[in-house]
Amino acid sequence: MIKYKIDVMEALKKKGYTSTRLRNEKILPESTMTRLRNDEPIGMDALSTICIILGCQPSDVIEVVASKDELKKINK
Repeated sequence: MIKYKIDVMEALKKKGYTSTRLRNEKILPESTMTRLRNDEPIGMDALSTICIILGCQPSDVIEVVASKDELKKINK
């Protein structure tokens, strides 16, 4: 399972990218912002945009944490 290591929306806000700005300037779609707020996965294009804005790498934003079900599936 992919999990966020940071509060992405808060990190963007600290860089001056409020929800309004992101929406009005069409930097990120509303659906992506909703997914971020709900800790749901986003697409690679959105992740790339976020990393460019924050000046970081994807591994600074997300991490993989294997669930029991995922481990079971892999270790058959």
